[in-house]
Amino acid sequence: MPDRLGPPLETPVFARLALIGLGLIGSSLARVARQKNLAGHITAIDASDAVRARAIELGLVDHVTGDVVEGVRDADAVILCVPVGVCGQVAKAMRSGLKRGAIISDVGSVKGSIVSQMAPHLPETVHFVPAHPVAGTEQSGPDAGFPTLFLNRWCILTPPEGQNADAIATIRAFWEGAGSMVEEMSPAHHDLVLAITSHLPHLIAYNIVGTAADLEAVTQSEVIKFSAGGFRDFTRIAASDPTMWRDVFLNNKEAVLEMLGRFTEDLSSLQRAIRYSDGEALFNHFTRTRAIRRSIIEIGQDSSAPDFGRQPKTDSPQ
Repeated sequence: MPDRLGPPLETPVFARLALIGLGLIGSSLARVARQKNLAGHITAIDASDAVRARAIELGLVDHVTGDVVEGVRDADAVILCVPVGVCGQVAKAMRSGLKRGAIISDVGSVKGSIVSQMAPHLPETVHFVPAHPVAGTEQSGPDAGFPTLFLNRWCILTPPEGQNADAIATIRAFWEGAGSMVEEMSPAHHDLVLAITSHLPHLIAYNIVGTAADLEAVTQSEVIKFSAGGFRDFTRIAASDPTMWRDVFLNNKEAVLEMLGRFTEDLSSLQRAIRYSDGEALFNHFTRTRAIRRSIIEIGQDSSAPDFGRQPKTDSPQ
């Protein structure tokens, strides 16, 4: 894969990094951390024998273990790359192995729940800086990762009040080294923003694909055979990891339900416009939403190419 991230750092951000979970995000972090020299030594911790064996085959990290206490011992930074719903359990399990001054972070797309789950189990001698890289694909597992996953994508830091400024700056440097643009906000504000920009779209995609699968008058084979671009893109989103998204909705339910209520009201307005042939209302709505799409392209967060520029990867994932 061509190196589009620039040369490796002369001095690693972390001497020793521990990654808990080697799915898409964890394995991508391992790859970019090695490629950019973001960490001098990388330990991967995963409960799956198969995942640990595959990590060794791929040469992703320096050390692999299924023992969370052993894995985090002596680590300068520990990043949880596991489903949101188990972060509290992992924090409790690793507590006794954390060294003084270690920075603890995560990659979950819900932050309020992460803070409430993890903070009670973390010793006062460590620094807690939650993070959310707004990047991903519908793929999962150690083979799915690639080092440019975070390139020119946002990573949102949500440190609880009173966290050490140097620790926050260090995590920022790590994500910037991985190619991300970094922004800070409160956990509660993050969850509201992501409820509308990520969580609700996934919920809608799951529902539309499920509705199509349940139609009796149209067979599933016809749905698959005649899928147009819009439905095809919904199926891509709906192919995302079920465990991860189950936990996202259960752990950000207040914000998601608020956005779902707003969405339902707006959908009812469109329903009335169609029912009463209000073409002007439809045209104005579609014009306004089209401008949002163009703005996303203009700031470089997607492509105007056919299929939104999403071509099959031809590069090696390593």
